[in-house]
Amino acid sequence: MASDQVALVTGGSRGVGRGIAVGLGDQGMAVYVTGRSVASADLPESVVRIPCDHTDDAQVAAAFERIKEEHGRLDILVNNAWGGYENMVEDGRFTWSQPFWLQPRWRWDAMMTVGVRGALVAAQLAAQGMVAAHSGLIVNISFWAAQKHLGNALYGCAKAATDKLTSDMAYELAPHGVTVVSLYPGLVRTEAVMAAADFLDLTNSESPEFIGRAICALARDPQKIKEERTGPRGCAIGTRVWVYRY
Repeated sequence: MASDQVALVTGGSRGVGRGIAVGLGDQGMAVYVTGRSVASADLPESVVRIPCDHTDDAQVAAAFERIKEEHGRLDILVNNAWGGYENMVEDGRFTWSQPFWLQPRWRWDAMMTVGVRGALVAAQLAAQGMVAAHSGLIVNISFWAAQKHLGNALYGCAKAATDKLTSDMAYELAPHGVTVVSLYPGLVRTEAVMAAADFLDLTNSESPEFIGRAICALARDPQKIKEERTGPRGCAIGTRVWVYRY
């Protein structure tokens, strides 16, 4: 498969992840997508599907090993896999917007395990090759809930953890030529959003594919890392890039 860049999108079976995969593929990249239900996902034939449960480190490692065997490198990692959206209605109650003391505790575990820990594990595996190549881009999908209350305290904590992970990984990887960013999608016209379109104002919404094009533009921007200041022991520390869409 000839391509100028190789990308992996985790949790890309549907929604934002699927749109990112399609957007990157439209730009000529070799795209791999992981997910538990990816085998039956509505994805272009050019996208390589790797069934993967991101709570299982062995499955994640196997996915990265396959990419290494088939391409010898990974240029872009998009950490989109997430948990905690399951079973929003329990015992007839919509629990997502409940105060923290009424939130089901499994939701915390799902977000922190699949989302935050999953991003860490995937980034660890990606960074090994990117550091050796002195090049690469890691994108962690986050949201404004990291910075202000948006109806669910557990979700806000998980996204804040994602942003802190992004910030510290960016600091440590910048001397090796690797960029790490948090990307905040806005209102995205995913399948779930469009199912509720009659109740939403979509005038400032974006397509899922738009996010993929934004990531592609960033990946190909030679200025995505700039030597702005001097860090410990004189090493050049790249600027942390934050991409917000609202």
